[in-house]
Amino acid sequence: MESENTNSGLLTKLSIMMFLQFFIWGAWYTSVSLFMSHQGMEKDIYWVYTAGPLGAIFAPFFTGLIADRFLNTEKVLSILFIGGAASLLILPQLAEPGASQTVNRCILIHMLCYMPTLALTASLSFKHLKDGVKQFPIVRVWGTIGWIVAGIIISALDAEKTAVQFYVAGGASLALGLFCFCLPKTPAPLKGEPVNLKAICFWDAWSLLKKPSFAIFMVSSFLICIPLAAYYAYLQNQMAAMGINNVAATKTMGQGSEIIFMLLMPLFFRKLGVKKMIAIGIFAWASRYALFALGASQQSVMMIYGGILLHGICYDFFFVTGQIYVDQAAPKNILGQAQSLNIFFTQGLGLFVGAIVCGKLFAKTFNGAPSGAAESLSMWSDFWWPLCILASIILVIFLIAFHHKDSETEVSIH
Repeated sequence: MESENTNSGLLTKLSIMMFLQFFIWGAWYTSVSLFMSHQGMEKDIYWVYTAGPLGAIFAPFFTGLIADRFLNTEKVLSILFIGGAASLLILPQLAEPGASQTVNRCILIHMLCYMPTLALTASLSFKHLKDGVKQFPIVRVWGTIGWIVAGIIISALDAEKTAVQFYVAGGASLALGLFCFCLPKTPAPLKGEPVNLKAICFWDAWSLLKKPSFAIFMVSSFLICIPLAAYYAYLQNQMAAMGINNVAATKTMGQGSEIIFMLLMPLFFRKLGVKKMIAIGIFAWASRYALFALGASQQSVMMIYGGILLHGICYDFFFVTGQIYVDQAAPKNILGQAQSLNIFFTQGLGLFVGAIVCGKLFAKTFNGAPSGAAESLSMWSDFWWPLCILASIILVIFLIAFHHKDSETEVSIH
């Protein structure tokens, strides 16, 4: 009985950790562009969305050099969340109208603190869960719930265009930083071992690119993240122009569909296999950009909702299936490196390049016109169609060039 209570208490703590972790991200990530537009910083929105990718690029080096070797994981998490909270809480004090560089720097500091925590919370959870394969999804789903709750709260507070969103996110980050002291003690896994720069740079995993299918998958993953940046950075401006209220809450429909399709993935995986799953994911990306282009009028709100609801297929079928493919395609002794390489190309380099490319496309499309105003709606189709075409080209290349035997891949999700 005591063992069951201990296990239940652990699951509760880890679930709270995940809930707050993604609550922080969801509280500002989908609405910061509306805040910047309202403050006269619209032309610099894309720089904010390079912060997360930069954090993803540098996170492996941080975890490999410091978190894995010197301090307990829970202590590192506490330091990072409290540091990230400080940057968010000070942002409203410095963000005068037009001061986009200040906003960008504060967000960059926050994301440099935040992105390493994604790997650290996962590693801490697997370290202490008795059956990580079965129990971790239960813990992780609370992260998605946290993102959804954050969006609902931001909309309920009518905070999409105000600095309140940063106080909410910063307060949650501070609370989680303090809560981390309640997490199980988790010593640095490689304490006392020499630094392996090759592993940190995923040196051995780069050799996997010699395999044609793996190279096609990685290039496709990188390219599909370029238009993806536009969904995160700019869709909410179009929604505002269409008169859609509660933008932050509305976009959480995507996370709701993500949960549903995550639960259905084992069934789809057995029926379809790797190539078809990933291809459907890419097709869903192209379809949602087409829906956003066709739905650029106040009479086509349902098309926007449909595009948002496709997020579950887009994310789960492409990224989650991709992680499974990497897990099976890479030798076990460099599996960690291979997954890090995947994150580097997608959440890191892909979204970084995507933020810049989409920012340039946005500037060219609107040329200084207010993108969140109703009179700009006719311009939005010109913004989304090039991204739809890019996703369609990626799909064709993937279908022609990617070859994988489904017998080589076992379903490893539960």
